[in-house]
Amino acid sequence: MNQLKSREPGSVTLPGTLSEPLRAELVAFRRDLHMHPELGNQEFRTTAALKARLEAAGLAPKVLPGGTGLICDIGTRAAGRSMLAIRADLDALPIPDVKTVAYRSTVANRAHACGHDVHTTTVLGAGLVLAELDREGLLPNAVRLIFQPAEEVLPGGAADVVEAGVLDGVGRIIAVHCDPRVDAGKIGLRAGPITSACDRLEVTLDGPGGHTARPHLTTDLVTAAARVATDVPAVLARRVDARSGLSVTWGRIEAGHAPNVIPQRAELSGTVRCLDLPAWREAPDLVHAAIDEVATLHRAKVTVDYVRGVPPVVNDPLIAELLRDAMTARRGPYAVEDTEQSLGGEDFSWYLEHVPGAMARLGVRTPGDTRVRDLHAGDFDVDERCIEAGVELFTAAALLDGAAEPRTTATPVL
Repeated sequence: MNQLKSREPGSVTLPGTLSEPLRAELVAFRRDLHMHPELGNQEFRTTAALKARLEAAGLAPKVLPGGTGLICDIGTRAAGRSMLAIRADLDALPIPDVKTVAYRSTVANRAHACGHDVHTTTVLGAGLVLAELDREGLLPNAVRLIFQPAEEVLPGGAADVVEAGVLDGVGRIIAVHCDPRVDAGKIGLRAGPITSACDRLEVTLDGPGGHTARPHLTTDLVTAAARVATDVPAVLARRVDARSGLSVTWGRIEAGHAPNVIPQRAELSGTVRCLDLPAWREAPDLVHAAIDEVATLHRAKVTVDYVRGVPPVVNDPLIAELLRDAMTARRGPYAVEDTEQSLGGEDFSWYLEHVPGAMARLGVRTPGDTRVRDLHAGDFDVDERCIEAGVELFTAAALLDGAAEPRTTATPVL
């Protein structure tokens, strides 16, 4: 079964590159998804399009219990081997698409501004290529495609699909995330933590309110809210190891409606991000205590709603090396660059609670382009040559993993 030929130490000649017709089809598929973005757990059209294309390739995809998302197995499991899973996320963001392109979103205040349309298309493309290789007897072990809904909905759709059993028979999992700081045709990679934990924080302050002429007779909630906003991050900075990167950042603060009335309620919303898994475990108690202390100082009654999000994505070193070997085999060592840990959150981390895996950053920037395109921005777009690079990465990883001896690696436990 193993027909991979050695080129030089550490490299192989791999089948499974994209044909020109399939390359064009995948670009068109991505553009169709981009024009019809769907929010988390509403990805019915996207799921139907994937199901139809996979079935047309002779595969048997299964829609997940919630009606959106699906899994699809390709090939036959080798004796004594678990499967490699390749994961994509399907959902878009509730923001307007402000680009001037032919494939601009046709849905008001909805946009694929995080690249999930690219993730989906690359995994679909990899599945179509791997299915053809399987028909030719060139796929050494079975592969499972996971098309997951609701990545943008805390605590992430990954937790739901794991509960639905998508990892049964899976021993390793890989994925990519678009990165506008990396050129198309390359990936960014690191072993260990590559994203951060991300939780949501809602704080409500209550008091009797009153006239601004007599603040000493009231609970001054405007001042209390301001002190919570500024003092809580400062307090936490002295109670957590600075290397953990624990950060509270506010995105909304509301209090009052008139200039001479002290309000009876103030609200703050923000996020808690953390680079370190042990510190993330302790974060809810630490944040609660800091908010309580500051609010009590200003005689405000406080309610804290701390919503657990996602832990950091911690790349397994062996699986990260598999991705490095795969991209190197396809495009050479210069197609892989080291990347840093970001403060962004990703629910791919929930899979890693159960099986080892790794996520690479897929370059989507046109080489030489000096424009700054950021994720979650209405003008986000990609150099579509990234699709071919993503397909090549996934297919090479599947071939190398299937032909290798079973990997010995520790499963992280939260």
